[in-house]
Amino acid sequence: MTTYSSLKYDHPFSSNATGTGSLTLISSQTASASANISFTSGIDSTYDEYIFKYINIHPSTASSFTFQGSTNGGSSYGVTITSSLFDAYHFESDSAQDLRYLTSGDLAQSTSFQPLTNVTPNTDNDGSYSGTLHLFNPSSTTYVKHFLSNLNVMTDNPASDNSYLGGYFNTTSAINAIQFKFASGNIDDGTILMYGVK
Repeated sequence: MTTYSSLKYDHPFSSNATGTGSLTLISSQTASASANISFTSGIDSTYDEYIFKYINIHPSTASSFTFQGSTNGGSSYGVTITSSLFDAYHFESDSAQDLRYLTSGDLAQSTSFQPLTNVTPNTDNDGSYSGTLHLFNPSSTTYVKHFLSNLNVMTDNPASDNSYLGGYFNTTSAINAIQFKFASGNIDDGTILMYGVK
């Protein structure tokens, strides 16, 4: 059965087709007790959208997984962000579940690193994060830079927690680097892939 995803990215549409795009892998990085994973090249005007896929990101300590942007190629990270975050969770024991808005996970004109989720991860050997971040038109010098993320994590309860994040880098300067890290501790293991969508 053909899905929207396979149709959108795998079908050779003509150049005048609307709502379509091709997905190109630009870079892949795998952590090994790494302080962060940074993408400091390949984010430019070639693509209108960049997609980051984080796969089985395993923390060394129970800490939030975060990201930030740079306008100077990664020399510094701290672009002003406004965002909102909500999640849905369900305990393995079936004892609790909820859908909630997380005020402690959003930012309002802040230069802090943005949490991709605001729950405590499970640091057991089988615990990890997986998800996707979309960054739109980062090379624009006219508009703010919007982003969307969806991430699932095995929490310390244990539970499945699915977090949804939306926001924007409030700058008209081009965003040309992105860094991922935990609020504390290393990224023990996991891979982040960066794609361009044209």
